[in-house]
Amino acid sequence: MSATTPAQHSDQPGRIMSGEMAEQPAVLRRILDEGAPRIREIAERIAARDPRFVLLTARGTSDNAALYAKYLLEVLLGKPCGLTSMSTTTAYGAEQDLTDVLVITVSQSGGSPDLVASTKAAREAGAITLAVTNNPDSPLAAVSEFHIDVLAGPENALPATKTYTAELLALYLFVEGLRGGDGAAAKVLPELAQQILDRGDEVKQLAGRYRFAERMVITSRGYGYPTAKEAALKLMETSYIPALSYSGADLLHGPLAMVDNISPVIAIVTDGKGGQALQPVLERLRGRGADLVVIGAQSEVDRASAGFALPTEGVAEEVQPILEILPLQLLAYEVTIARGQDPDAPRALAKVTETR
Repeated sequence: MSATTPAQHSDQPGRIMSGEMAEQPAVLRRILDEGAPRIREIAERIAARDPRFVLLTARGTSDNAALYAKYLLEVLLGKPCGLTSMSTTTAYGAEQDLTDVLVITVSQSGGSPDLVASTKAAREAGAITLAVTNNPDSPLAAVSEFHIDVLAGPENALPATKTYTAELLALYLFVEGLRGGDGAAAKVLPELAQQILDRGDEVKQLAGRYRFAERMVITSRGYGYPTAKEAALKLMETSYIPALSYSGADLLHGPLAMVDNISPVIAIVTDGKGGQALQPVLERLRGRGADLVVIGAQSEVDRASAGFALPTEGVAEEVQPILEILPLQLLAYEVTIARGQDPDAPRALAKVTETR
């Protein structure tokens, strides 16, 4: 691990989260080298059945990965796609006709009872069911017709880091397989991920802006929106800062009123159409004098109060979220350490959430 990545001394708070963040380049490489053939095979088998549309089921961090998949499926594949409300089945007992519908359930552990129950019900209702997990022996994998192992290895810190980026890459390769693509755009990710993680000192300096923050706003559009949601979740669960995530379009519809010249705002500016769509929002934020930090291309960082420049040149927009989240994971870690807390053990959280 680079000297600029957070240290992993046995007595240091956050050493587990730090170590798992550092594993991400190796995890991405493992998926590309070992997991891609199996993912492609599953995608081809499902594509042959020509599903009518796609439903995505998930909670927490995996819900943000599912939202990323929604963008992939709608933009790259042109398939109608929605996020499910599990309580319609688990609480209300609603019966649906899911014949020829692809239901993808995303879960790190594959153990949450509501995910298992809703997936089982979907399969009984005629759906093609696919589980995407980090545990091939999980109850979720057992009730699903197909399963993709994201190959992240054991994850012991409560904040999910390496399983999130592994889910993103696995879902990208799956959608590529559905449309007959080769996933070549992902081959640059392990090396670029390592370059980003090696710049931990830059993130540590950035974290000083948020040590005493009372709230934060995180915004993006397009493929970057799931990154905004995941970054907000990481900050809330580790540092306990209320972090509000908004699509840039939604931010203009009311919430912008709470932003003033002392409001910390992080904008994830994806290099592509999503970033272009975010430009009017950035102009409004600058006009309100917001403390604007940008995660994106160097040209966007230069126009903000501060930021972290991503190596986006030549990187396809649809895979940039796998890189965008890395400095934000580091930021959540560093802010939490600066506030005297332990990011390995957020209060009131468990690794497997027993929702029903």
